[in-house]
Amino acid sequence: MSKLQPVRGTRDIFGPDARRFSHVVKVYQKIALAYGFEEISTPIFEFTDVFKRTLGETSDVVTKEMYSFADRSGEMLTLRPEYTAGIARAWMSGGLAQYGVMKLYAHGPMFRYERPQKGRYRQFHQLDAEIIGAAEPAADIELLALAWQLLCDLGISDEITLHLNSLGDSESRAAYRTALVDYFSDHEAKLSDDSRTRLHKNPMRILDSKDPGDRALLGDAPRISDYLNDLSKDFFGAVCEGVAALDIPYTHDERLVRGLDYYSHTAFEFITQALGSQGTVLGGGRYDGLIELMGGPSTPGVGWAAGIERLAMMLENTPDVPRAVTMIPMGEEAQMRALPLVRDLRAAGIRTLMDYKGNMKKRLNRASKGQARFAVLLGEDELAKSIATVRDLDSGEQTEVALDALVAHFQSGH
Repeated sequence: MSKLQPVRGTRDIFGPDARRFSHVVKVYQKIALAYGFEEISTPIFEFTDVFKRTLGETSDVVTKEMYSFADRSGEMLTLRPEYTAGIARAWMSGGLAQYGVMKLYAHGPMFRYERPQKGRYRQFHQLDAEIIGAAEPAADIELLALAWQLLCDLGISDEITLHLNSLGDSESRAAYRTALVDYFSDHEAKLSDDSRTRLHKNPMRILDSKDPGDRALLGDAPRISDYLNDLSKDFFGAVCEGVAALDIPYTHDERLVRGLDYYSHTAFEFITQALGSQGTVLGGGRYDGLIELMGGPSTPGVGWAAGIERLAMMLENTPDVPRAVTMIPMGEEAQMRALPLVRDLRAAGIRTLMDYKGNMKKRLNRASKGQARFAVLLGEDELAKSIATVRDLDSGEQTEVALDALVAHFQSGH
């Protein structure tokens, strides 16, 4: 039998990697709650149409990257490639409109079939934040503040820059789309095959092209800022003013776009040079047309997602695991007496291990190698006096502690 391996593009998360991953999630949960966001958990798979409608029939995600399959009833299902569509579906099917503006956060795995790269896997994990039902620029500002607080609290903000742009409202985008089609039509022969396909279906996506020939044409391409109406300019101005008031450093990046028509106004990405070419660690924007596209009422929304793996890779230090207390009972009677003691220590939040076998020397060696700080020795002599011998494994010092005072002893910092 061949040696079993994880599927290409997936990985087991263990040890220091798991601690970094968990730290990112815990920091995010704490901040999201402080900002008044409510946690939501959506299914890992949805009906395929949920993503086809929202990501665009011709997008790379839909045509090349989605993990889709027919279940036993013949329904086409897809492992989620992103959060927003599923959360919007949950908002509609769960009747969440009755609660007014919804501030939602989530974290979990995503699935895309693509070439694995640094910080990018076929099963990857994201943090997500959405505000549904708020049309004001204040919602965009709050999401940007949430994102920046996360990067600051993770200690990685110095390596990251916010790129910010306006996509305008539907009127502004329509005018810009016409200008793009006119410009790229004059250079159609120089476009890549993919961009020629996009030209009349989704011309803004040409601006995202990585093809060298396409990119050579971008310098003279029309800029969306020249096509923004007053409403769009005012909206973007308010967002920029709010970001500046929060002391979030940013750059106005006029080439930052979103190709789908339901996106509007604010688009943003937090970008780093620390991860090579895979520089975006968090990105999002406003999607005022999404829920209507999915068959719901016209409802504004804005959100972002961040790759947990990429954020974890940027952490300077691996979070420490608290050093443990190891209980070492010698003999059956001591082992039974140790059970409630270990339970009480754990209930008090003290990381406590139990060593069951071997002589005293072997057990102490295992405790030291396992990075325990203290060993609690419990034998016949200790039981007779209702005490435990607590050994400091760093200094070798020993202290006798009454059994009913063990929890207080360790809580006091010993």
